[in-house]
Amino acid sequence: MPTAVITGANSGIGHAFTKQLIDENYTVFAVDITIGQELKNLRCRSVVCDLASFDSITQFASHFNSLDEPLDILLNIAGVMASKADDALGSISASTLLSTFQTNAFGPLLLTQALLPSILKTKDPTVAFMSSRVGSIADNSSGGAYSYRSSKAALNSIGKSLAMDLKSEGVVVLLLHPGYVISGLDKSGETKNNPQAVMPDEAAGKLWKVVQSKGISETGTFWHREGFELPW
Repeated sequence: MPTAVITGANSGIGHAFTKQLIDENYTVFAVDITIGQELKNLRCRSVVCDLASFDSITQFASHFNSLDEPLDILLNIAGVMASKADDALGSISASTLLSTFQTNAFGPLLLTQALLPSILKTKDPTVAFMSSRVGSIADNSSGGAYSYRSSKAALNSIGKSLAMDLKSEGVVVLLLHPGYVISGLDKSGETKNNPQAVMPDEAAGKLWKVVQSKGISETGTFWHREGFELPW
């Protein structure tokens, strides 16, 4: 059975991906800072890990690497988003920037780095990052969302660099945009009123098809859930 590590697995898109890959007979390590009963009820190995903590990342990665299991796919799904009130030009703070970058950018990079020994043990591994179209500099026509937008732009840059560094090793690195998704990420609840918004299961299903369709020739590219490439 192939093996997957999925972060943000307790809710939203991460939880939907976890169910999807279990159904496709992956051995899934479901990682999140909180492990709820719904996740415990799934046929997976649930693991507490805080992506904002280097010590927590190191502890999980050391345990996983010690199992000597090849890691076929790493899905970096976990993310945070500050409220509009806290992420505007007049209110953005160093603490909001730091906490957002720790989870959205630093954590995914450091987890990928820590799991590389297991990733490189498998043939044709994939590392995917849940980015956002908001992180596209070319597509920015609305401003605002300073910590969230810039953390996703940073994640895109990280993913692109990883793709270049790992291409010779056969690792496919992808950046993904889920579109509007009704989940707990948006605490304002505005997303549910957007006609383009979908439920996590639909977003994860479409994104999984994107991931499955890409090979090493597409490494370091940025994709919409509907299957078209996005600009940086």
